[in-house]
Amino acid sequence: MNDTLRITLELVQADNPPLYTDLARFPKGPRRVNRLRTLAFAGLLAQWAPHVAPAERFTAHDDRGNAELSKATLELFGPSIDS
Repeated sequence: MNDTLRITLELVQADNPPLYTDLARFPKGPRRVNRLRTLAFAGLLAQWAPHVAPAERFTAHDDRGNAELSKATLELFGPSIDS
């Protein structure tokens, strides 16, 4: 079994403007491919990361008194709405 995947990708700006803009920063070649590889890996990590517990469990024990900041951070990096 061959352990290499060859992928030809055509990306139209209208399909995914943020991704297109990010990849267009690099000239075609290894840097663009490496950036796409990095983004794909980060996406996999985000998809399979364990879910964060609800913010209410942590705000009562915030030693620095930043309960609102802690709650906002946990909300931002918590599980997706689809979960």
